[in-house]
Amino acid sequence: MGKERAFFGQPRGLVGLFFAEAWERFSYYGMRALLLYYMTDRLSDGGLGLRPESAKPLIAVYGSAIYLAAILGGWISDRLLGDRRTTLVGGFLIMCGHICLAVPAGAGALFASMVFIAVGTGLLKPAISSSVGDLYPADDPRRDSGFSIYYMGISVGAVAAPLVVGTVGQDYDYHAGFGIAAAGMAAGLLVYLRSRRRLNPVGNRPKNPLRPAEIPRARLVAAVAGIAVLAVLAVLTVSTGILDADGAVNLISVLAIALPIGYFTVMLRSSRTTRAERARVRAYIPMFVAAVAFWCIQEQGATVIAQYAGESTDLDAFGFAIPASWFQSVGSLVLIVLTPLFAMLWLRLDRSPRSPSTAHKFAAGLAIAGLSYLLMVVPAAHPGQANPLWLAGSLAVVTVGEMCLSPIGLSATTRLAPAAFATQTMGLWLSSNAAGQGIGAQLVKFYDARSAAGYFGALGAGAVVLALLLFALAPLIRRQATKRGSTMDRNQAAVSR
Repeated sequence: MGKERAFFGQPRGLVGLFFAEAWERFSYYGMRALLLYYMTDRLSDGGLGLRPESAKPLIAVYGSAIYLAAILGGWISDRLLGDRRTTLVGGFLIMCGHICLAVPAGAGALFASMVFIAVGTGLLKPAISSSVGDLYPADDPRRDSGFSIYYMGISVGAVAAPLVVGTVGQDYDYHAGFGIAAAGMAAGLLVYLRSRRRLNPVGNRPKNPLRPAEIPRARLVAAVAGIAVLAVLAVLTVSTGILDADGAVNLISVLAIALPIGYFTVMLRSSRTTRAERARVRAYIPMFVAAVAFWCIQEQGATVIAQYAGESTDLDAFGFAIPASWFQSVGSLVLIVLTPLFAMLWLRLDRSPRSPSTAHKFAAGLAIAGLSYLLMVVPAAHPGQANPLWLAGSLAVVTVGEMCLSPIGLSATTRLAPAAFATQTMGLWLSSNAAGQGIGAQLVKFYDARSAAGYFGALGAGAVVLALLLFALAPLIRRQATKRGSTMDRNQAAVSR
């Protein structure tokens, strides 16, 4: 499969995955572009009437829960369903979530949609990303370039969604906008169904299937009972007010940090992980931390940046009213323009004997993200409505950082993952976004328009410091990431699989 070329010099299977992901992201970013405005708008105007101080942390942990579920989704794909069936089930659940939002049923429909979309995205994202990695042999130099092109599929969907869904939702009806998002996910499922024959057949089955001997009856009964007890406790705490919205935000924030730590521990201690694979996982950890810091900044586009756009930006600067949701298309538009350039850049650099390591690329991405927030200090320090070009410029800068980190992170994850945890590690990578948004859910509580300059300055400077630390560690990380296994390691891996 690795020699088949048809799509920018890439395997033909990338075409279907590209467009399926484009439609899935259209549905997600369309919903995200509207969510803050829908939740905070007046009841008489079709909104839910929540205060921004309550809506922002809730949206942040919602995003965190979506990517946190990717850990479970990766396990289900690796051990139960395989990548293809997991992708289909996840896409169907996402579509159901958007349909819930399209129905004018108030807060109940909102929370139901959150459950459907969180679980569905957790299933789909690691499985479809793993399918991209399966298109390439382990040593194929096109891998980073291919993931950059795949990442452009995300951008195609994301740039169109706020313009279409956001405009319909803000200018006409919120629920009509959410309905368009549901139609987008349905289109993504159809594209994926038509393209499955071009994918690697390894996705038809679990990579590390769960054997009956691994599920003793007593353990299964205990697991089911534990889930039932947790469900009852959740219902009781919510219905009695013990676990209110703030409590739920704090709980998900803690889980978003604790679960990746626990999963790294499981992989490092597992008998299915060879000595060389453990070295690569240890090399992966500091890059994972950098990704958490990056997403903490980037994902505030739906919370702090959305609020800044609506409250502190001159939306009539160019002679017509700019819908605040349109700003969420800026980054995606920049991604579309830059992706072919970055794909060629990575391909050329990775074939060079002095190519930058993955850790160097991560450090650059995190530093650029920090600079995007430092840029916002300038307009935020001056009273009055800011020129929209400041906000657009900041969103463009952070997107350049995203190109240095996110598609490279996808590629590195498929390369450094232990064989027995292939799709689960992709879920772990996506949980870096969950951890970043979990931390962000706590940080956004400190944002206020009157002290915005201090907020942007503190987060931007912190990101730059972390980037410099990662840059210093890059040579050590590179040595660990390139360790090869011994014959004994390879035999151990073969037996465990």
